[in-house]
Amino acid sequence: MRHGAGMTRRYISRWRSGVGVCGLLGLFSMAGGLVCGAAEPSPAAISAFNAYVRGVEARLAEQHRARTEFIASAGVGAESDRRLRQGELIVEKLTPSDWSSDGAMLHHWRGTAFAPGATAADFERLMKDFDGYPKSFAPQVVRARVLAQDGDRVQAVMRVRQQHVITVVMDTAYDVTFARLDARRGWSISRSTQIEEIDGAGSKRERVLSGAEERGFLWRLNTFWSYEERDGGLYMQIESVSLTRAVPRGLGWVVGPFVESVPRESLEFTLRAVCGAIRK
Repeated sequence: MRHGAGMTRRYISRWRSGVGVCGLLGLFSMAGGLVCGAAEPSPAAISAFNAYVRGVEARLAEQHRARTEFIASAGVGAESDRRLRQGELIVEKLTPSDWSSDGAMLHHWRGTAFAPGATAADFERLMKDFDGYPKSFAPQVVRARVLAQDGDRVQAVMRVRQQHVITVVMDTAYDVTFARLDARRGWSISRSTQIEEIDGAGSKRERVLSGAEERGFLWRLNTFWSYEERDGGLYMQIESVSLTRAVPRGLGWVVGPFVESVPRESLEFTLRAVCGAIRK
């Protein structure tokens, strides 16, 4: 969006519900050479991340049962809707200031947009067309395909490239579930089940980095979409929750702002790409 030892090393427990553009979000790189190999996240970090995600999912489940607040307010009620209908994207940082775990960082962002003339059916066709992701979400998504499908539940894999100071390529796998409240409102949930960093992507020396070699740019990624058709178009909201290695001691002034900016930029890119693809 596995083989042998790599699968065992990176295979995350398979949650049974799963959303959206999957691994488009949260991938990032740090300044080349500043970050060396990173160990796996600690059990404490994984536990804290899973607990946080359970809270997000409980809040979204309640939100999706409420017919009047299906899309979370991205500002001040009618004013935020006006801004969205004028073409503005509203991006919010939701990461709690008190979340902490040794050696790990949590990133939680939410973005909201409005696509005039679009329908819920348009959105669903786009998001379920995994074969079309390399075109719809270029250049970040290099390839994507469905491994298995059971109704509205999909297991998919993607190769994603993120280029900033350096280029990072990840092979990622996801459980994705699509759901509808009615013909005009729906949501999806995507949970990473495997994330591997690739060295020499596309060359003869391509290989999966070992646990000791990979740099911890992305350990976990959950993505949540909510969408609602009204006001002559489609309101779309995406939330991404990711877990990465922490900024190395002494490098915060260099790496910190960079680490914070890329999850937001990735989320905004995804939202703009969806709006553009639906308009086409």
